[in-house]
Amino acid sequence: MNENKKKCVFAGTFDPPTLGHEAQIRDCLQIFDEVVVAIMVNPAKTPCFTVEQRKEMLSLAFGKENRVRVVEFSGTVAELLAQEQTKVYVRGIRNGTDLDFENANFYASCKLDDTITAVYLPCRQHLLHVSSSMVRNSLRFGTSIDEYVSAAVKDYIINKVER
Repeated sequence: MNENKKKCVFAGTFDPPTLGHEAQIRDCLQIFDEVVVAIMVNPAKTPCFTVEQRKEMLSLAFGKENRVRVVEFSGTVAELLAQEQTKVYVRGIRNGTDLDFENANFYASCKLDDTITAVYLPCRQHLLHVSSSMVRNSLRFGTSIDEYVSAAVKDYIINKVER
């Protein structure tokens, strides 16, 4: 790895990837030379979309961007950062609740590796209401997901996932 290369990890479940996730990744690309987007697999959660489907949806937005690499990971953030040979972990923050949650996770991760650096990026104001859970709820109730996901992700969900 080039020691001067700025690399970060942006991790989440991306179930599904939203306009908010896409904006965060684009913001990361303004700061970092490489962004590793890690689809975290949590055995305690039952996702709506498979890991492969989430990878495909992320590739709709970033498949041609050679500075974005999508991986799947099921360990701790500290293990993920060690595997990716970076100390920088980016998190998106919408509100104070997100900040409290991310700080608690950061402090827990620091117990495993105290050299981790968290970078908190604020959510774009027009996307503050966007979340994957809003998408899943909208799908459950048959309401529009247009304001939460890109047209490509919406088409993917409608044409490849829903039957």
